[in-house]
Amino acid sequence: MRLLLAEDQVELADELVANLKRNGYAVDWLADGRDVDYQGMCEPYDLIVLDLGLPGKSGLEVLTGWREHGLTTPVLILTARSSWAERIEGLKAGADDYLTKPFHPEELLLRVQALLRRANGLANRSLLEAGGLALDESQQICLYKGKEVVLTAGEFRLLRYFMLHPGQILSKLQLTEHLYDGETERDSNVIEVHINRLRGKFGRQVIETRRGLGYRFTGVMS
Repeated sequence: MRLLLAEDQVELADELVANLKRNGYAVDWLADGRDVDYQGMCEPYDLIVLDLGLPGKSGLEVLTGWREHGLTTPVLILTARSSWAERIEGLKAGADDYLTKPFHPEELLLRVQALLRRANGLANRSLLEAGGLALDESQQICLYKGKEVVLTAGEFRLLRYFMLHPGQILSKLQLTEHLYDGETERDSNVIEVHINRLRGKFGRQVIETRRGLGYRFTGVMS
């Protein structure tokens, strides 16, 4: 899952980027509201974490513009603890959730997980469940036939994306756009490698190939 982090406090941004990446998210970080405005409209993010107090162009202006132009990407706003009016304005402008500073990194992760599941019509539970598999996002392991299956970082990111989009045909381009940040060189062959490894762990039927179209997560046959 690819996220945009819009935060001008460098120390906080560094901490959040590192934490999100450890948890399998591809993260682009920007500090200026004008850059955030453009990037949010042009890149296919799964979720945006938006500080309202950005330089150049405020987060509230950016969010209002996005919604007016039809951008439906989930947005989690960050605000100062005392700025209750700012939180209300952010929600009115179209934010999906908010988090007040200071906050615990674990809370941010849980809110991100919840918003991503909600955006894809899935229940927010302790485990991500789809197609007969249960994914523990915090441990980056999958439960299969009552046993824990350890995943590599790449396998985890890909399987999570598939499980958040069960039954959908996903092209290689879509997968690479959502699994890598803007600075990482994208190699579609790596997607094939990870898919083959997942098939080796869960059976070939778990991911179906649709020639000329892409791949479809079907889950594990009973």
